[in-house]
Amino acid sequence: MTKTYAINEIFRSIQGEGFWSGTPMVFVRFSGCNLDCPFCDTDFADFTRMSAEAILEQVTSLSGGCDTVCVTGGEPTLQLDETLVDAFHKAGFKVHIETNGTRPVAPGVDWITFSPKSDFVSGATPVLQHADELKLVYNENNPARWASFPADHFFLQPCSGENMVETASYVSGHPKWRLSLQIHKLLGIR
Repeated sequence: MTKTYAINEIFRSIQGEGFWSGTPMVFVRFSGCNLDCPFCDTDFADFTRMSAEAILEQVTSLSGGCDTVCVTGGEPTLQLDETLVDAFHKAGFKVHIETNGTRPVAPGVDWITFSPKSDFVSGATPVLQHADELKLVYNENNPARWASFPADHFFLQPCSGENMVETASYVSGHPKWRLSLQIHKLLGIR
């Protein structure tokens, strides 16, 4: 029997957050999560079961020369495996992941964005030992707690755009952090 993945949606847009902000990517949004964050923007009840081949076919048809796939969710580590990562690589795609960090990341992922949720959800203990970027949603939490995490880049992002000035003010006084705005939402695109 062919393995399938629960896919919420696959679409092409620009990365709206963090280090790669403004870069064209194809997004594969997995359904399901091991956490229940109050600000989550994914409808987990809406998904389609797809094989790795069907996912790759849709990603390729949407890519238009774009060579990066961003897997997100929900929590993509619940489903993303080495088989799917290898399929993306063999087709010429780099694989980025956006994860809450509470589960190991499949081997071969090219870029890891760690977005810790332990300030919002009890039991969200991270297991990641390193990330390319740490992107923290800022909402009355303590960014200093995460400043020593072994990541190459640090981003502070307003919670749903509600506290942009407060977030910018914190970044202004703490130069290790960079401001990440959800530019896709500001532009009204996916």
